[in-house]
Amino acid sequence: MHGRCNLACRYCYLYEGPDSTWRGRPAAAPPGVLERTALRIGEHARAHGLTALSLVLHGGEPLLAGVGTLARFTGLVRDRVPDDCTVHATVQTNATLLTERRLAVLAGHSIRVGISLDGGLPEHNTLRTDHAGRPSWPAAARGARLIAERHPEAYAGILTVVDPTTDPVELYESLLALRPPALDLLLPHGNWSAPPPHREGPGTPGPATPYGDWLCAVFDRWWQAGRRETRVRLFEECVALLLGLPAATESLGLAPFDAVVVETDGSIEQVDSLKSCYEGAARTGLDVFRNSFDQALRHPGVAARHLGAASLSARCRACPLLPVCGGGHYAHRYRAGHGFTNPSVYCADLQRFIPHVAGRLAGAAAVSAASEGDVP
Repeated sequence: MHGRCNLACRYCYLYEGPDSTWRGRPAAAPPGVLERTALRIGEHARAHGLTALSLVLHGGEPLLAGVGTLARFTGLVRDRVPDDCTVHATVQTNATLLTERRLAVLAGHSIRVGISLDGGLPEHNTLRTDHAGRPSWPAAARGARLIAERHPEAYAGILTVVDPTTDPVELYESLLALRPPALDLLLPHGNWSAPPPHREGPGTPGPATPYGDWLCAVFDRWWQAGRRETRVRLFEECVALLLGLPAATESLGLAPFDAVVVETDGSIEQVDSLKSCYEGAARTGLDVFRNSFDQALRHPGVAARHLGAASLSARCRACPLLPVCGGGHYAHRYRAGHGFTNPSVYCADLQRFIPHVAGRLAGAAAVSAASEGDVP
């Protein structure tokens, strides 16, 4: 919706990473791009008989486009899809521009609001500053509390990138204080050629699995709460996959990923996490004016992500964790000169985290079985 941001987060893979294609695109998506995109979405929904689809209004900072534009575009999409197709619309924002009026408009058009934060305390968000270096936390916290208090029905949740230098339980509980209905805990976008921060290895000081250890600590706090205080998508998807149930997350499992990005100039691209790998990694050469989403699905880069285990390295295919891990996030497998046919750069962390969750699940099953055995 908007290709610029009012913040200048120092770790941002989009604006601080190797891909600079955003510089040559319009800041905001023009009306013609939005109209054509809505038409293509409707065309795709009718062709495939979709009864539901997810529309994520993204950026940059999408609220820079104006809530009126977000509402009109969402309405345009809903007008273009079949009557029996539900459009689940979400705007992903840094929350600094949220006001009561803007939230009322979004909620009134059934657009849910997802918030990106690094934690629920000022000290967790020191890298999230504006372009003048001023802290974003006061405005972001105000926006998060506003939606929790005034429009909880429109609150989609909080997205947080894992920082293993933080206290995991403290950070989790600080986010709980903002009353999110769901949390997304994401590993930082890194790869073998550009390793993620704080990644230690064998023979170096510090833990070999800092991200896995961090996730295990938060999982235990979440699991042992006695009630579901909030949904944590990574945890729920991991449990589902361990139980042999389907799961839909880019970070785990073998399900084909089914999203594309329309940029502000109408270009159809692969998911923007690929921009953390190299210049032009997400490019397809397609756009909404000349091409359909079916053509995007047939693009080699997209098709490769629909091959399941066949697209993975021999090491991944031989791993007993494969049905759950799925090779990890696609962007995290990249190595310059070798492409994406590699284990995740977080392989060791996933091998720490997934068996830990499996152990907790097995323990709960054993307790349940024992309890049932006590019943006459």
